[in-house]
Amino acid sequence: MTFLQMLLLFVAAVCGGTLNSVAGGGTFFTFPALLFTGIPPINAQATSATALLPGGIASVGAYRRELAKIPRGMLVMLAGSSLVGGVFGATLLLHTSQDVFIHLVPFLLLIATVLFAGSGFISARLRGRSEHKTQRSAILLVGICVAQLLIATYGGYFSGGQSILIMTALALMGIESIHEINALKTLLASCINSVAVITFIIGGAVTWHLALLMAVGAIIGGYGGAYVARKINPKWVRLFVILVGVVLTIYFFVKPS
Repeated sequence: MTFLQMLLLFVAAVCGGTLNSVAGGGTFFTFPALLFTGIPPINAQATSATALLPGGIASVGAYRRELAKIPRGMLVMLAGSSLVGGVFGATLLLHTSQDVFIHLVPFLLLIATVLFAGSGFISARLRGRSEHKTQRSAILLVGICVAQLLIATYGGYFSGGQSILIMTALALMGIESIHEINALKTLLASCINSVAVITFIIGGAVTWHLALLMAVGAIIGGYGGAYVARKINPKWVRLFVILVGVVLTIYFFVKPS
């Protein structure tokens, strides 16, 4: 791999870490960058997930107070669903051929782009729910755990857009506080990504020297680049990520196999 390719991956990781700490969408940068440098698609997904994992885990600590307000039983059930689904999704990816996955990439990017584009509207709706209380029931909790299992399976397979799916499921469950929703979303996404990465490591799918390089870039982006990004109107950051998602989706749809 050339120096310019290594530089591209490092810059993509800085951008991914920055955006994940501000608006999300880091996968739009790290995953395609790995593909553009010649990494096979399944290895690219595994390496991208590994590189972005430290920043996601670190962000859980910022929500300690909100997580303490959530019933322990609910946390255990949702986290359990996330762990099981994350392993299943990652295992499914490892049993997918490279040729099949590269044909799925444009569709996965399309799903992630649509979810990200709609996340602003969904987040606004969630904030509006804070004045309305919804009664939780055991049946509803079980239903949401099943939904979370399916979301986690998708997240273990391809992480793009999983956070907004988690937030929507939690809102349907009747959690009133947007801060609690964000806290749970961060925790559950970290659970999914952690077990997925462990599965990728066991399966030998991670390209380690690139994952470590990009992890450094993602950490720099998460802790340093976010300061710069916060000076920009979040609306423009979101529009930029959506534009990148649209361009990449079109590119992979028209790109010869």
